Amino acid sequence: MRKNNDFGLLILRITIGFLMLLHGISKLSGGLEFISGMLVQKGLPGFFAYGVLIGEILAPILIIIGFRTRIAALIYAFNCLVAVLMVHSQDIFKISDHGGWELELLGLYFFTSLALYFTGGGRYSASKTNNWD
Repeated sequence: MRKNNDFGLLILRITIGFLMLLHGISKLSGGLEFISGMLVQKGLPGFFAYGVLIGEILAPILIIIGFRTRIAALIYAFNCLVAVLMVHSQDIFKISDHGGWELELLGLYFFTSLALYFTGGGRYSASKTNNWD
């Protein structure tokens, strides 16, 4: 069987982009107040909560279509790191009740976005000629 790395990258892009996009869409319907309040509690400006929309809506859409995939993947990874530091820092070294890492979903998002940063979007992307593709 012939390898098709580009088709594999397309599947990877669609999968992590779609899954994170669902998180972003849920935040559009009132979830930003929670994030804004958490930021204010930690001494940061509440308007930083809008960064979530960039990391959970804009970046996933760019990843799905394959436009500037590498920069979108970096934004996505940064979004995951901020989520860990702001909400889940106490869970970094925990094992869940089912035996997995407590942060396995965020870990999958983070490390998959890093992989896309290093590989780019592949041949089946909206853009392929820029350094950030």
